[in-house]
Amino acid sequence: MDLTETQDLPFDVFSKGCPSRGTLEHVTGRWGGLTLGALYEGPFRFNELRRRVDGVSEKMLSQTLHALERDGLVHREAQPTNPPRVDYELTPLGHQVAERLLALIHFMEGRMGEVLAARERYDATRGTR
Repeated sequence: MDLTETQDLPFDVFSKGCPSRGTLEHVTGRWGGLTLGALYEGPFRFNELRRRVDGVSEKMLSQTLHALERDGLVHREAQPTNPPRVDYELTPLGHQVAERLLALIHFMEGRMGEVLAARERYDATRGTR
């Protein structure tokens, strides 16, 4: 399938008012993408997930999880224990999204040598760094 062809889909992410833009932003943003990728490994408690997604603040992880839960990509389950236990896991839709995202992540990880070389060439010709 040619991805440039117009498809008969009810939503068009290139349209200014399309609600798919927000979801795409949640999925492809730094913390959303890393959170989905981490949750692909299995369910996590909040602090476990925060440690797995190195560098994310508690506030940003909380906001990210809320957005992904609202979009139907993450399921939050609170256990009535003392202290309370909250687990996060991917929904079936979230699992499908994470699979595609991880394919891109692994592709980029495998091509970073080329990216770093391109950066060096770019910086050398422009005298930046």
